[in-house]
Amino acid sequence: MNTFQLGHLTVNRMGYGAMQLAGAHAFGQPKNRDEALAVLREAVESGVNHIDTSDFYGPHITNQLIREALHPYRDDLTIVTKVGALRGADASWLPAQSPQELETAVHDNLRNLGLDVLDVVNMRLMFDVMAPAEGDIEAHITKLAELQQRGLIRHIGLSNATSRQVQQARAITGIVCVQNQYNLVLRHDDALIDELAQQGIAYVPFFPLGGFSPLQSSILAEVAAELDATPMQTALAWLLQRAPNILLIPGTSTVAHLRQNLAASKLVLPEQAVQRLNSVITSV
Repeated sequence: MNTFQLGHLTVNRMGYGAMQLAGAHAFGQPKNRDEALAVLREAVESGVNHIDTSDFYGPHITNQLIREALHPYRDDLTIVTKVGALRGADASWLPAQSPQELETAVHDNLRNLGLDVLDVVNMRLMFDVMAPAEGDIEAHITKLAELQQRGLIRHIGLSNATSRQVQQARAITGIVCVQNQYNLVLRHDDALIDELAQQGIAYVPFFPLGGFSPLQSSILAEVAAELDATPMQTALAWLLQRAPNILLIPGTSTVAHLRQNLAASKLVLPEQAVQRLNSVITSV
């Protein structure tokens, strides 16, 4: 399966995450603005029709780059954004989860992306900034559902969420995706991925290549060498074969790296390679 449904939207499973288009740690201006614009155009021209972003990347900068590079957007392009956080002057990540803050964030995304309606809005939960943590999300999702009913949002997702929070949200409105940290060496969400697959909900791992600390594993390096691929391509291919509801959004700020990442969608891992990679979690 090369595609998956986000509600009524059909997206290719290999997408692109725009977080790295801003400055270091998704804060400030890009190091090379022309290259950032070129990456976005190359992604779409190469068949990417799922771009992940947020107005708190930059802040505002990433969405403004997307608009400059790609607006007017292709009919089949799905842009997924996030609300629920703000950036401090020191680049810190701060909760912004009140109903008014969520509505303001939705309007900020609409304005900076140049859209009348957002395809998918993920509620980024901040009970723990670094990892999913339990907490009541009724007020958060009720507000997004209201904005959905007003025609500002097509579909709603969750980010940094637990299984219990997914079920709480689904009791209020439809949930099309969950975006949590997950990769070859960080697999706390194995059960959640399978649970969501049964419900037809996409799972979108952020930091699929380790994020600010790239994946390192001798087994990964060995398997990649045997397949004549890079370790990062191999790690992405493993994710695609992990479950049919996994959608990938690897990020980069260079065209060369983008092309390497996209090539991973054509890499098929033999079963023996998959089994060896599955053992990485116990060997790291």
